[in-house]
Amino acid sequence: MNSPVLIACAHGTRNVEGQAAIRQVMAEIEALRPGLTVVEAYVDVQEPELGGVVAGLPEGTPAVVVPLLLSTGYHVKVDIPKAIKSRPEVTAAPPLGPDPRLAELLAARLRAAGLGEGDGVLLAAAGSSLPDGSVDSEEQARQLAELLPNKVRVAYGASAEPNVPDGVAALRAELTGAEVTGAEVTDDGGRVVVSSYLLATGYFHDQLSKAGADVVTAPLLPSPVLAEIALERYDAAVAARS
Repeated sequence: MNSPVLIACAHGTRNVEGQAAIRQVMAEIEALRPGLTVVEAYVDVQEPELGGVVAGLPEGTPAVVVPLLLSTGYHVKVDIPKAIKSRPEVTAAPPLGPDPRLAELLAARLRAAGLGEGDGVLLAAAGSSLPDGSVDSEEQARQLAELLPNKVRVAYGASAEPNVPDGVAALRAELTGAEVTGAEVTDDGGRVVVSSYLLATGYFHDQLSKAGADVVTAPLLPSPVLAEIALERYDAAVAARS
């Protein structure tokens, strides 16, 4: 019996580098699982749109939509179910995050950016109008905090609070208070480092550099970890339907 089609569903971006990074994940999925049919789809900005991809599958073709997304937000809760509701042979897997492997990758990006022990870390997620997205991001921040001696807080690019500029300001104030010794403020550490909890470059990542932080890390991609997690999500969804 042939394996179900894996529909790799990303958000979509107009950023050319971001587009290439997502397509690289899809290529890595194919390389890790030779013979598996991997089809690209998007919920916003780019084509092909997920609903059209699902509608274009031959009737009765089993498939699993794997969200190349980092949390359970509107796209996972609403857009993907809407796209597959008329096709019972098509199911959806959970998003890529939260996951301990992503925490390890975030920590590696922070170390590469020169994170010091006295710095504060602000995990900057895209944000969601649904509370599940914040819960997922907070869990990812908790996993990251287990790997670091630093203060770790969370902020959002849109649709949730605090926003990233406010999060930077609040964390800087928190660090400054922690560094006060008598009437002096020490010069050791105290920087605010934004940890980009985004898959690739694009609009949201570009905004992080305008939020007032001292350092902004690179996004999660490129990394083979994302393809590995995507396949794990796919396999779990296939097992659940059998």
